[in-house]
Amino acid sequence: MSVEQRLAELGIVPPDTGTPVANYVLARISGHRLYVSGHLGKRDGTVVTGKVDENVGRDEGYQLARAAAVDILGSAHTALGSLERVRGVIKVTGFVNSSPAFVEQPAVVNGASDLFVDVFGQRGRHARSSVGVAQLPFGAAVEIEAIFDIE
Repeated sequence: MSVEQRLAELGIVPPDTGTPVANYVLARISGHRLYVSGHLGKRDGTVVTGKVDENVGRDEGYQLARAAAVDILGSAHTALGSLERVRGVIKVTGFVNSSPAFVEQPAVVNGASDLFVDVFGQRGRHARSSVGVAQLPFGAAVEIEAIFDIE
């Protein structure tokens, strides 16, 4: 099954992610790698703010990480012209704006990891870091970035 067919089956339409908020690009190709900048967790097109474990629940954080991964696919599609060029997901880094006592950052970042495996199958399995941080841009609850192996 093609990636496009799998996305349709999952009911996912990667969005046009627009332009970055500063002097950088959303995605950059170098050799056989596509580096995708961090994407913030959104709901209905709006960045969800707050700290996971204070005013954002762990399960909501999971959904925000998944939504950020969908946006990453949008940026990848724009950069590549087709997600069929993705040979695999190499690395995912997830940043979780969380309270000092919260230690379940991996459970939040699973939202992105699960999405990539849902879309790419075994090619979506990747190395990963899940990092708790004191703050993210715009007060976002979650930020995800990714590196892809491409044709």
